[in-house]
Amino acid sequence: MYTMFAEVYDKLINVDYAGMADKIDCLFHKYGRKAELVLDLACGTGTLTLELSQRGYDMIGIDLSEDMLCVATDKAPHIRFLCQDMTEFELYGTVDAIVCTLDAVNYITDKKRLKKMFKLVHNYLNPDGLFIFDINTEHKLKNVLSDNTFIYDEQNVFYTWENYYRQGISTQILNFFVESGDGYRRFIEEHIQRAYSVSEIKEMLKDAKLELLEITAWEEGGKIGKNAEKIVFASKKIY
Repeated sequence: MYTMFAEVYDKLINVDYAGMADKIDCLFHKYGRKAELVLDLACGTGTLTLELSQRGYDMIGIDLSEDMLCVATDKAPHIRFLCQDMTEFELYGTVDAIVCTLDAVNYITDKKRLKKMFKLVHNYLNPDGLFIFDINTEHKLKNVLSDNTFIYDEQNVFYTWENYYRQGISTQILNFFVESGDGYRRFIEEHIQRAYSVSEIKEMLKDAKLELLEITAWEEGGKIGKNAEKIVFASKKIY
């Protein structure tokens, strides 16, 4: 996962990283946490990590993909990037806040491993430290991606995105054709995500001694409807 895809990731992912960083910054201030050292779990190519760094935060980035981290390091050589599994990550000390975005939580399909990650988050947070993360909703995985196929042709990359949803699991197969010299290189990525309900997330946060502060959206105003495709959780370490 995320091997050759790292080469084209930034071209194809249409995300308002600046807006996300602004939202995270607002949540830090809203809940009274003077965050200085922040961990970006599943940081990918480091775009959000860099955005937060530019807002004055001392950042650490963790991702399992060496290819993604190579891109991240080229982009932000002043940031510490570590190649680790987010369900087994280790730090030398604690941090003031942890963020985990772009539905990385959905990729943890084993509920026991997600519980373990939440407990690690608690372990590595300073007192009253904040944990902010998002998920793709069950509605998006079940009804929007569903069993649909999408076709894209942009920026010298043609790809198909096939989706299959069965019993809470979304299997996503991306077939890429990337322009290269006189022809195209082809590679395939398979991604598997699990749908988590809000009640499941609440239960796991409580079990990890993380107090849920609010559920919101990245967009301005933070409104969430029943057909929301992505939701954001803000939580705080408690004892």
